[in-house]
Amino acid sequence: ELTGFRDLIAQIQDGRLTVEQLITMQRRLREDDDLFESETADEETAEDDREENEVAEEKLLQGVVAASLLDLQAELEQVKQLRDLAKRVYDAGTESKFERLREVLIDPKYADEKLIIFTEHRDTLNYLATKIRALVGRDEAVVIIHGGMGREERRAAQERFTQDKKVEILVATDAAGEGINLQRAHLMVNYDLPWNPNRLEQRFGRIHRIGQTEVCHLWNLVAGETREGEVYQALLRKLEQERAALGGQVFDVLGKLTFNDRPLRELLLEAIRYGDQPDVRARLRQVVDRALDRERLRALLEERALAHETLPVSRVQEIREEMERAQAHRLQPHFIASFFREAFRLLGGTVREREPKRYEVTHVPAPIRYRDRQIGTGEPVLARYERITFEKDQIAVPGKPLAAFICPGHPLLDATIDLVLERYRDLLKRGAVLVDPSDMGKEPRALCYLEHAIQDARTDRARNRRIVSRRMQFVEIDRTGVTRTAGSAPYLDYRPLTDDEQALVQPLLDEPWLRDGLEDRALGYAV
Repeated sequence: ELTGFRDLIAQIQDGRLTVEQLITMQRRLREDDDLFESETADEETAEDDREENEVAEEKLLQGVVAASLLDLQAELEQVKQLRDLAKRVYDAGTESKFERLREVLIDPKYADEKLIIFTEHRDTLNYLATKIRALVGRDEAVVIIHGGMGREERRAAQERFTQDKKVEILVATDAAGEGINLQRAHLMVNYDLPWNPNRLEQRFGRIHRIGQTEVCHLWNLVAGETREGEVYQALLRKLEQERAALGGQVFDVLGKLTFNDRPLRELLLEAIRYGDQPDVRARLRQVVDRALDRERLRALLEERALAHETLPVSRVQEIREEMERAQAHRLQPHFIASFFREAFRLLGGTVREREPKRYEVTHVPAPIRYRDRQIGTGEPVLARYERITFEKDQIAVPGKPLAAFICPGHPLLDATIDLVLERYRDLLKRGAVLVDPSDMGKEPRALCYLEHAIQDARTDRARNRRIVSRRMQFVEIDRTGVTRTAGSAPYLDYRPLTDDEQALVQPLLDEPWLRDGLEDRALGYAV
């Protein structure tokens, strides 16, 4: 704002801006009633992808509230005083809010813990990132997310914060407030508080979610000796009281709160304009108390509940059996882990077990990262991962880093598979000879593996149509041409040939039925 005031004053002093022009700008500003009415002030806008609050501030600085030349001169003097005051504060080099934040950053209780800092404005974000990097002494320790970043940049920052142990602090505007899982951290600071309590709920929901194993801590920094700060302090104190009574659920309904059927934004504006009047201050406190009445909060929580009825025991048992059958048909984590660890080492990667079934990847080879840039559609492959796991129940372990879940669809596994297929496709085409220990006969069978996939109309970066469902199918064909389904994973019970068996099998491999149309017959049967 300081820069905008300086520009406005300079234009008036130089004669580049007349009173008539200022009055016209004032009228245009008054017509723009919806300047700060958006749900979030950090969504991408059409104007250079800036945060919406930045665009709104720019419009505000183009307008005045004076109605006459005398009023304008008086307002100009006030602006000059504000400018001089802001400059003195800036030149002092200290800021009470940052000093409070610094106490959290240097507290030994939170050493080596990841921390998220939310702010309203991108200028404040850049200021904080610079100051914090200087405080911790490592630029790579801080990553940022704001509305001017592309989706891929945001995803990359999220992944680095989640998986790279060298990254300790995320500074973000509300571009990271919704739809992003940041539960790798359990500490959060609201450096600026939004005027929409729904966004407080969205921010806290990034860490306070299902699967979080740590107690979450949230600091709200409020300038107490301001009219806006008084209202927010009253709101937060009341929230804390009701949180203790309702078991910490009040954050779930913040977005539904109204204050005498008005949004919080109107309450804060009234406090700023008339908060020096004792009767107004008393009335605002009463409005906050009524909005956070315990019974009203309880009713909102009831309304938010997903369902109130219960399922009969027989239906619960059916669902459990269906889930168990689905689990049995899935590619089991053991086989994914065995393949990945071997293939990853083969491609030059380094993976070490840190806890049972949890691993640290200290180096992801450049070919894997480059392959992901060619075929990837989701979050990028990182240079290192603090923890990965192949078992869903090992993602979140109390007292340990959150693990990336490596399963089909994860970019690290997909890029590894793609490279292995490229390098060894010829071997797969040639196939292998295996022995079925349960079959005492001597007749050979051909086992064909088929991949069954469903695509939709979307394409990835390489313009390949995207896969929405994929499964493996196995077809078995004998010497007489009889074809049948071989089951979900028949090869798991087979074993390789011994040296003595090699010579016995060689004549079978030259038989014509193994060479002529075998693949077409398997495909025809599968179709």
